Amino acid sequence: MIRRGAADGGESDLEWKIIYVGSAESEEYDQVLDSVLVGPVPAGRHMFIFEAEAPNPALIPESDAVGVTVVLITCTYLGQEFIRVGYYVNNEYTDPELRENPPLKPDFSQLQRNILASNPRVTRFHINWDGPSDQVEDIENMDPEPGGLLAASCTSAKGVGTALGLLPENSMDCM
Repeated sequence: MIRRGAADGGESDLEWKIIYVGSAESEEYDQVLDSVLVGPVPAGRHMFIFEAEAPNPALIPESDAVGVTVVLITCTYLGQEFIRVGYYVNNEYTDPELRENPPLKPDFSQLQRNILASNPRVTRFHINWDGPSDQVEDIENMDPEPGGLLAASCTSAKGVGTALGLLPENSMDCM
């Protein structure tokens, strides 16, 4: 069962978010593109498609509109983040002339978003699966194995769509 909105969620739901990092300089430019509650999720393999609208260009600093940034997919349980998957994103002009001589003010209608879906960065965190914990410890920041459990695909350059297959260390398969 998939439900939307944090107020609807039961304690055993997983909360997934897609976050567009608008600027490496400050979290204030991060945009939560969508959030969904999934659950309760029994142990086993599960899969769902998670798509979101493109970020709002008006909320991205002009100096960060062209170039490389990140899209994050996070999952929390009982308010504790236990996995984060990051994808590098390159925003570039499709027209070679604009690539060579970019306008001073970004022309968002001419930009294309390319998501490097083949090389996600996965970070896992220890959490207390029985309830919130005061201490969250980063346990792994790794590249998934080629052909491993993480598969991602993207929709058009204007949206982010992801089919995730994640196998957290604690033997709870979240696919």
